Order: sequence, then structure tokens, then C-alpha cells
Amino acid sequence: MRYQVLWSAAAAIGLVFVCPAYSAEQSQKHVLDPVVVTASRTGATQEDSPQVVRVIQKEEIEEQRRITSDSSQILSNLLPSFSPSRQKMSGSGETLRGRTPLVMIDGIPQSNPLRPTGREMHTIDFAMVERIEVIQGANATNGLGATGGVINLITKRPEPGSLNQNVEVQVTTPTSELKSETLSYKTHYGVSGNAGNVDYLFSLGYEEQGMFLDGDNHLIGVDNTQGDLMNSRSYDAMGKLAYWLDDNQRLQLSVNRYRIKGLNEYVSVTGKRDDGVPTTSTRGTPEGDAPYNEVWTTGLSYDHYNLVGMELSALAFYQDYNALFGATNSGSFQDESIAPKGSLYDQSMAETTKYGTKVSLTKDGLWNGRLKLTGGFDTLFDNTEQYLWQTNRTYVPEVEYTDLSPFVQIELKPIDSLTLSAGARYEYAELNIDSYTTVAARNSVHVEGGDPSFNDTLYNVGLVWAPQDNWNLFANYSEGFSIPDVGRALRGIEDEGQSVDDFDNLRPIVTENIEGGVRYTDGPFSAEVSYYVSSSDYGSRVERENDAFVMRREKTKIDGIEGTLGYQFTPNHSGKLAYSHMRGRYDSDKNGTLDAKLDGLNVAPDRLITSWSARWSSRLTSFVQANYAFDKNLDKSPKGDDMDFDGYLLVDAAIGYQLPKGQLSVALSNLLNKQYVTYYSQSALANNDRYFTGRGRTLTVGYRLNF
Repeated sequence: MRYQVLWSAAAAIGLVFVCPAYSAEQSQKHVLDPVVVTASRTGATQEDSPQVVRVIQKEEIEEQRRITSDSSQILSNLLPSFSPSRQKMSGSGETLRGRTPLVMIDGIPQSNPLRPTGREMHTIDFAMVERIEVIQGANATNGLGATGGVINLITKRPEPGSLNQNVEVQVTTPTSELKSETLSYKTHYGVSGNAGNVDYLFSLGYEEQGMFLDGDNHLIGVDNTQGDLMNSRSYDAMGKLAYWLDDNQRLQLSVNRYRIKGLNEYVSVTGKRDDGVPTTSTRGTPEGDAPYNEVWTTGLSYDHYNLVGMELSALAFYQDYNALFGATNSGSFQDESIAPKGSLYDQSMAETTKYGTKVSLTKDGLWNGRLKLTGGFDTLFDNTEQYLWQTNRTYVPEVEYTDLSPFVQIELKPIDSLTLSAGARYEYAELNIDSYTTVAARNSVHVEGGDPSFNDTLYNVGLVWAPQDNWNLFANYSEGFSIPDVGRALRGIEDEGQSVDDFDNLRPIVTENIEGGVRYTDGPFSAEVSYYVSSSDYGSRVERENDAFVMRREKTKIDGIEGTLGYQFTPNHSGKLAYSHMRGRYDSDKNGTLDAKLDGLNVAPDRLITSWSARWSSRLTSFVQANYAFDKNLDKSPKGDDMDFDGYLLVDAAIGYQLPKGQLSVALSNLLNKQYVTYYSQSALANNDRYFTGRGRTLTVGYRLNF
């Protein structure tokens, strides 16, 4: 295996010698304009940011979409510090730099701060996405939830012209067999354009996924409780309508409706983790109703690009989110007044409605163009509850949350080669919780309600120094703010007489992120290396205890190294190499010493990703990527289970061919048909029911037509 990894890396680097080198003239032609990162809230560019920022362009997203429709898999293929995908509807444990990122769509938060369901990556079809901005590490300017960074999904914009349409279809099947139960279908239609001062866009996507086979040609175990991508149907409808009041003012309304629901036609067959026997599936009808994710997201934005020499950005949003989990006879659902112990099947429903505003005002060009000031104010109002679907019992009481956050950011260039940035964000957070009674499994204790409030000021300071052409050094300190999983904390109370006003587990998580690195860019060549430390004196860690996940509030620290390398060999050939190493530790006995290792539910393994994109002619393109997750030694679980990770190598390849009308694509995922157990099943959860293998080799054939 190690030889395979070295071969994959060497192959990408070796393309430097295989492909013709750039001429100086070609190098000049391929210097791209700086990319403005809207998630920074200040109009910063990727090159001048004091943090590691990754902007995933449309072409990269399209390359990945030829291979997979799994949004978590797409991000994992492109970001080495993002956890390997679980390949399920739930992405709990999928972290960025070992912490949960704030996921946004056009700046609208998708993450649910009070009761995270782990399904934030399944609120939109990536066919609707044009660009992804990733700010890695704690981020003060975006506030709530950005302790691990920010993933901002920028949806497609209207194409110029009166009417532009596109349609695409995809069919996916395992290469080992062709059966109706393992076939997946996906289709998408989009129309956009402009008429006078009006821009418009409408997109509609539909997908039906069959069962997945692993490398040994066995049905992969379906997750009947958390929800699964296998044996499911999903659709996404998105609309945008924008009006230009004049050349500097734009008003836009956007609506997105996404739903994914299991078909409930298969049940899992429990594996034997200790014997290496994975969980599989068989035909059958699971208990209860099928798990689903259902999201309505609405945004109204106003931009003024020259308001008395300033730039104003304002956004108002509303989201309605419902997540139903599958039925289980979990010990936490048992109530002998309803049914004998162990016989009661129930399922939980998490419902969240949130609305808020995000406003920022930027003044550039001060002090002879050397000073930029940005100020803003954000609000968030969230209402969340989780109840037991079959028996209509309160599982997590209704919680109202208010977050008010003004911020200011300064960017100064005292000399041309030095950029200094600094800012502060004030977070005021308040919870309002009525009195409630826990479920019988938690002793049916009465919990006194209350309205605890918290406030904190977050700071960030950074610098970027360019001592000479092509080089820049950067350093940054930034703080992140997050509310812990309030639902998990409240439903886990077992002691009579507890009041939410003095419940420590509701205290916010403040994360400090220190980072430093170097960038080098010279024509077709680019490289970046960084080192970071992320720590929290009162962090949050999830651990499985008995039949449920419980939250631990402990001191945590994560540090790591990241590196990326890119080379445009010729105008038609380019290669990339990316590496991530991280380690996580926590204070298990609360004596101030970091004495234990964070497991796979919290941190990702070391990863190496290499890829090569090629255009062989005006009609033919190809793409190859290799993704290796290294072995990782971890502490045993509280029950003594081995949590060490056996790494694996996955290779994907795709070709595209331009037909007289439309484009045909053919892709192979897991080209080597590697048989492996997912990272989550090995190192995040010691459980026979969820000892899942990963997907074996699959073939995807797609067709796209623009007209």
C-alpha cells in the first residue's frame, strides 16, 4: 500500500518531466486575477489572506461531480484537512481541521447551532453550486459556529443573455454487476438570463440512488437510524430573481427547497467488528417511517457598490429545517409505562426555524489607498426542538436562541510589502428554555427552565509580508465562538433539581487559532505550507456511552501541518498535490494535562491527495485523482475497543468528450476497487451495527447539453 501511495504522488510530480514546460510567454498568459473571498466579509483576496483560504472553482466542482454526487465526498476529495466522507446522509464526525465548520449557502448559515444533526452538507444539490470558499481555522468575522472554519457554497449566477438553458443526466452503476437495485439516476435542468434590469435563474434537480456495493461485491450496510444516501430519492428546486436599481444597486431574492428521503426498502444486517465482518443489507421493511432531510432556505440581499464611496452588503434570511431520524429501540427511548423494556421503537424529529440579518459596510482607499475599514452587525434568531415522532414525547424541549453580534475589521498597508489586519467581534447570546421533564430513560427528572445568557469579545490579528516578488509570509491569530450541542446537553440531564441557568454544559465554546505559513507563486507554479494550533480551554467532545452519544466539556488542543502544490505544466495540463497532518488531544481527567488522543469522531487522519487534469484536444479532457488516508494510532474506546485506523488508497478517473451537441462524460470511482472499512466505522464508532465498508468501483456515465 505504501508503494502505491508513493507511486501516486510520484506520478503527479513526474508529469513535470513528461509534459512540456511553460515558455515565459505562456506563463504571462495564465496569470489569473486575484479572487475576492466574500466569506471574509471584507473583500479580501485569497493571496492576501493571513489564513489558509481555498477557493474551489466551478471547473473543479464539475470534475468531482462526474465522479460522485455526495457533497461530503466532493469536499473530502478537495480538502485534505476535511474528514473522509461517511458516505451517509449524516455527516456527524466530518470535521475541518478537527472542528465543526460553519456551512453557509450564499452567506446563509446551514449549520444548526442548538441541535446539530450532522446533515449540514445535505441541504443543497451541488449541481446548483458554482464556487466554494473555504476559510480554514477559527474565524471571528463570521461568528457563531466558525470554530473549525467556514465553508461558503456560492450558488450559480444568471448567465448573460436573454435565455440560457442546460440539461444533464447521469447514470451510475457498480462495475461488478448491473441490477436495478444498484442503479442510480440523476437529472438536472437549469434556465437563466436577463431582461433589462432583471436577472433570473431557475434550477431543478432530481436524484434516485440505488444500493451501493463494496469492493467484495456485497451490499453495504444501510443506516436505518441516522439515514442513508443509498436507496433514497432527493430533489432540489432553486430560484433567483434580481433587479438592478441602477449601475451600483442590486436587489436579489433567492429561494431553495431541498429534500432527501430514504425509500425504506432495506434493513441492515449486523456485522462483527472484532472479526472484521462488515455490516451488510438485505431486502426488508425497517421499523417506523423513512428518515429524511427537508430544508426551505430564503434570502433577500441588497448590495450597493458605491454608497458615498463605500460598499454596503445586506442580507436577510429565513430557513425552515426538518430532520427525521429512523426508528430504533435505543435504550434512551425506553419507557415501561408505554411498552416492556427493550421493545419500544421510536424515532426523533429535529425541527429548526431560524432567521436573521447580516450587514457589512466597507470603506476602501483611505490614507492614500493604504487603509480599509469594515464594520457590520449580524443577528440570528433560532427556535429548535426535538421530539419523539412515534410517541409524541419531548426529547429536547423547545429552545429559543438570540445572537447579536457587531464587528469591526481594519486592514492597513503601511508599506507596499506588508498588510496588517485586525478586528473584534462582540457576541451576545441568550437561550430561553421552558421547564421540562426528561424521558424515562433519563429518570424522568424535572428540569427548571431559564434564560441563561453569554457574551464574549472575539479578536483577530494577522499579517501578510511579501519580502520579494512571488513570496509572502503570513501569520494569524483568530478566535471562534460556538454554542455547544444544546439539545444533547439538555436531553442528557439525569439529576433532579437541575436548573438550566446554572448548567455548565451550556457555556459557549471559544476556540483560539494560531497559524503561520508561507506562499510562493511564480507563473504556473504555486505552493503553500502552514502550521496551525487550535485550542479551547473548555471545549466540547462527543463520546459514545452505553447506547447513546454524550457530550464531554474538556480542554482540547489540535495542531497540524498543511501543504499544497500546484503546477500548470502546459496550458492544457495541470497537476496538484495536497497533504494534511493533524493530531488532537484532550484532558480526560480534568487535571489540566492533555493526556488522551481525540478519536475519529473529532479529527481526520493524515491525508495525501494528488490530481492531474488534462485537455488532449478541443474535444477530449481527462481527470485522475488519488486520495490516500494514512494509518492512525488512537487510544482505545472507553470499553476497550481498538480504534486504530487502517489507511486506504482510493483512485478516481474521468474523461469528457465534446459531441457535436452536448458533452459526454465517463467516470470510474474507486478505480482499483479497493475493499475498505470507512474511517468513521474504524475510528469514530466501535459498533457492530455501523461497521460499514466503503463503496466499491462504480461507473458513472453523464451527458450535458447547453442551449
